[in-house]
Amino acid sequence: MTKFEIRGLRADVLIGAEQREEILKGVDLTIDSGETHAIMGPNGSGKSTLAYAVAGHPRYEVTDGEILIDGENVLEMSVDERARAGLFLAMQYPVEVPGVSMSNFLRSSVTAVRGEAPKLRTFSKELQSTMKGLAIDSSFASRGVNEGFSGGEKKRHEILQLELLKPKIAILDETDSGLDVDALKVVSEGINRAKTETDVGVMLITHYSRILNYVKADYVHVFAGGRVAESGGPELANALESEGYERFVKAGA
Repeated sequence: MTKFEIRGLRADVLIGAEQREEILKGVDLTIDSGETHAIMGPNGSGKSTLAYAVAGHPRYEVTDGEILIDGENVLEMSVDERARAGLFLAMQYPVEVPGVSMSNFLRSSVTAVRGEAPKLRTFSKELQSTMKGLAIDSSFASRGVNEGFSGGEKKRHEILQLELLKPKIAILDETDSGLDVDALKVVSEGINRAKTETDVGVMLITHYSRILNYVKADYVHVFAGGRVAESGGPELANALESEGYERFVKAGA
């Protein structure tokens, strides 16, 4: 059983050499193994800042609060140490890494997380099987990471990493963004497989409730003004779909 805790988290975004703006203004959230927490909110509410602050992006500076995974202080860890401790981030805008093949990148990542290199033949079978489950053509294994991929293909690659790395806590930053209906179903099935196989705890950041038709949320949190404004069950997502975020934005202002 893994417990992931965010306590009183405050963080600034660094705009320039001498400019900063406080985005997170006291975030409290606890995620246990096997739970899915949907973080929903309007643009500019701080959802992605939360994801990147947890992951250790250098542009976001935590000024107060704690982030704990099984009682260990994440804020004292480097980015790679956070990954080895069991944290995973699927980015909203995955970057291209020309010249590094998907297969080499994934095998290196798996080696770093598992602590030893998997045998090449064993890993190749695992990779091809996982790619098949995500409807990724086998030829993509030899292509540069995300190089020339469509938006949907990049998002599938993020979930491919999720399934192979088997983290304790997965932060999925708008993984449903830009996906058509078929791709959304495939990506959702990958998330559900990861949950079934590893009992991973999931923080699912999204604007819309459509992905929650495929990935069932145990808890829904409305994010506004840099903090959790309201929490509830799946019914809260339905209310947001019909009512929008306006009352939360006004309250935060």
